[in-house]
Order: sequence, then C-alpha cells, then structure tokens
Amino acid sequence: MKLLPRFSGVGMRLLTPRWAFAPTSGAGAGQFGGRANRPGVDALYFSMDAATAIAEYQQLSALMPPGTLINLEVDIGPLVDFTQGYEPNSWEPLWEDFDCDWRGLWFNQKVEPPSWVLGDIVLAAGAKGLLFASRRKAGGVNLVVYTQTLTNGDKLQVFDPHQALPKNADSWG
Repeated sequence: MKLLPRFSGVGMRLLTPRWAFAPTSGAGAGQFGGRANRPGVDALYFSMDAATAIAEYQQLSALMPPGTLINLEVDIGPLVDFTQGYEPNSWEPLWEDFDCDWRGLWFNQKVEPPSWVLGDIVLAAGAKGLLFASRRKAGGVNLVVYTQTLTNGDKLQVFDPHQALPKNADSWG
C-alpha cells in the first residue's frame, strides 16, 4: 500500500442543493455506504477538478440533476494513494477489485463489496482517506475522506467567502 504522509490541495464537490448546508458531513455515504465505505462509516467523496466532480455527480445519466459546486481546501494525512490503480507488485490482490460495481453487489445481490473491505484496510492502516482514479472521467482523481478520523491538525474547509451556502435545512421546509 502506498501511504502519503500528507496531502494538500483543492477539491471540488457537486452537492444536491438540499444538502448544501452540510457540505462536509459525509453522513449520506455513512448512511448508505459508498465505493470505499460501508454503511455506518461517514465518508466525504470529492474530486480534484470540476470536470471530474461533474462526471461523478452525473454518473451514467444523460441528464444531470441540479447541483451546487463547492471548493474545499484540503490538508490532511496520512492518505493511501491508489491513483495509479492496481499493480501486482505493489498491492495485495484484493485491490484489483477496488473498481467493482459496489452498488450492484450490495443493493442488487446483497453481497459485501470488496471495496468496503479495502476501505476497512485503509482505516486499519491509520489513513484518513484514499486517493483513487475516477471511473467516470479519464485522468480524473477522487478523494474519499473518513470524516471521523479528522483531527485538529487536519483541514477540510469549504471555500465560501460570501457565505452563500445555507446554514441549515430550514430553507427547504
């Protein structure tokens, strides 16, 4: 496993407008699971550029639902760097299955996705997240951060200089 001691950069995330008041919670993925987290593990997924964030939000749909694009200032570590994908000489064989159809496995077949086990391995290694290649945009990079692992020395801050994002869910009542 390739472990980065620290990662700093700017991330981008396209949010469902209804949840724009909580852009860094990770609770949605925690409730249902995500590629690299099982239900019960809060995780925040975002991309390193706008085109990848849009492609990830749109998924396979021809039409894209409304969204709110945000920037995140990131300085956290350590992280696992899986951006180059599976290499037999560098990674355990289970990592070859990271790009599995986790939704189909879990929601349709009721089978635990191997990518959830890999998320468990990342957490057990003391990493706070995982960098990985996008399946939706060639050359795109995503980052999943396990929000419960963040400490005071970590930075995951939404860039909102004019306070344009809603502060709570009341505007959707």
